[in-house]
Amino acid sequence: QLQLVESGGGLVQPGGSLRLSCTASGVTLDAYAIAWFRQAPGKEREGVSCISNSGGMTNYGDSAKGRFTISRDHAKNTVYLEMNNLKPEDTGVYYCAAGPLFKLCTTWGYDYLGQGTQVTVSS
Repeated sequence: QLQLVESGGGLVQPGGSLRLSCTASGVTLDAYAIAWFRQAPGKEREGVSCISNSGGMTNYGDSAKGRFTISRDHAKNTVYLEMNNLKPEDTGVYYCAAGPLFKLCTTWGYDYLGQGTQVTVSS
């Protein structure tokens, strides 16, 4: 059973930046594509960004394009989501998820989901 742990959330002012991290203990993430999802209050969970097992392929949801960057560090067994120029509408719980490349990065279907980290963008 893969257990994903997110960190790096918090309160940030509009226009600010945050870097989220997703890791797993005792299990390598190399076997999985990894995605970030978010869920705003009262809304459905949506896919934000996805990265392939190797890190050579990435894709982004419309809300993330041009502002967010996903990356992975195999040596640290960690996937990051760098978020810049944050807006109040980016507020929500951010989850990382793991699964097969096509399923996750094309259909946003996942096999494993973390517990989430809260991001609040407010002045």
